[in-house]
Amino acid sequence: MDLLHPLVQSYADTITAPEEDLLREIAATTAATHSHAHMLSGHVQGKFLEMISRLMQPNRILEIGTFVGYSALCLAKGLLKDGQLHTIELLEKDAAVARANFNRSNDGGKIILHVGNALDIIPGLRETWDLVFIDADKVNYTNYYNLVLPMVRPGGVILADNVLFHGEVLTAPVTGKNAKAIRAFNEYVQQDDRVDQVLVTIRDGLLLIRKK
Repeated sequence: MDLLHPLVQSYADTITAPEEDLLREIAATTAATHSHAHMLSGHVQGKFLEMISRLMQPNRILEIGTFVGYSALCLAKGLLKDGQLHTIELLEKDAAVARANFNRSNDGGKIILHVGNALDIIPGLRETWDLVFIDADKVNYTNYYNLVLPMVRPGGVILADNVLFHGEVLTAPVTGKNAKAIRAFNEYVQQDDRVDQVLVTIRDGLLLIRKK
């Protein structure tokens, strides 16, 4: 299912401020070499993540799901001078690529990469998060959300990616474990009086959640 008309996507790409050279190279290399290149945030969503981060000027960012590091590099652009971004990747192969990409960036020194299961790693970080980006295995979205929300400062933001899951959450009945998990997550957040939220129809859907 095309969630956005190709002409609209093309126009958004044209109007959106251009990618920096490194991000463009990462996107091109990923598209050419990675079997799951569609997981990359990409130009428009990447700029949206950068914009949110620049507007918030966070001191601490948590990213759950590094992939090859594109989104982390976008988010890191808004960090305060002494800020840090912690990003967690389950797969060592992707983490190695991300690490190499971070080493090529002026913001690489602000990024701390963890390799392993996020559910095990997050409790040990002991940080207060200003901004969290969830873009990992879909069946654990609700678990990640409940784990990090107590660590998010009041007024802090959680962004959850793929909340339309290729349009599969719109079908009735919803089939497939990932689509079911995302639909359940969306409805869980909708009913959570600890937060306000808005579903932004960028790419595969972003749920922007503000802790009250």
